[in-house]
Amino acid sequence: MTDAFIDIPGVRNFRDAGGIGALRRGVLYRSGSFHTLTDEGARRLKALGLRTVLDLRSPVELEVWPDLRHGLDHEALNLPTLPANREDVDQPWPEDQAALYPFMAQTAGPSLAAVVRRLAVPGALPALVHCAVGKDRTGLTIAVLQSLLGASEADVTADFLLSNVGLGLDRGPTPYVDETGTERVSRPVTAELLASALGWIHTRHSSLPAYLRAHGVTDEELTALRTNLSA
Repeated sequence: MTDAFIDIPGVRNFRDAGGIGALRRGVLYRSGSFHTLTDEGARRLKALGLRTVLDLRSPVELEVWPDLRHGLDHEALNLPTLPANREDVDQPWPEDQAALYPFMAQTAGPSLAAVVRRLAVPGALPALVHCAVGKDRTGLTIAVLQSLLGASEADVTADFLLSNVGLGLDRGPTPYVDETGTERVSRPVTAELLASALGWIHTRHSSLPAYLRAHGVTDEELTALRTNLSA
């Protein structure tokens, strides 16, 4: 599946999310942010025909690291996976990856519903989903979409784990500075992390479609999503 990677100068971890389940190639991409996109990277994105970019980052991240366009005319939507303010949630903010994934499952419903709704609209494709490095928030979002298109758990997990290769995390954790200037450590993703998020959804909502319906997605939109993305 490493052939899914596409070299886009200035964008990390860029790859095609299709080719598993019924999700066809060339319609849905995933990556890190565009804040260091180069002119050559923009030319390659233009060649892909990109129409929509769904940015899962927080408003603060967008302010500190705005996506660059270099003349690209795609539609950009900000659909944050995590709450903008920590005060908006009545539970402890996650301090590590193990806590982050079930927390995302609890809080990402509105974002995931908005992603599904947008991708169900005619003319939205090809589309791209990204966060900061395309690993955690993007990983969960793409896993949900691939699962809705009938991909097996094994294939969804294998694609999810490719972020370790795309970010060099297969060689171990790497340091980085977050949007507040705080030094942190980026750690590899594991199958157990994704399973904890999807398990939370299935335990409380029985299925991904039921979870999305609880956040306002209609059966018609789910059908349109599958029609738009399927081979």
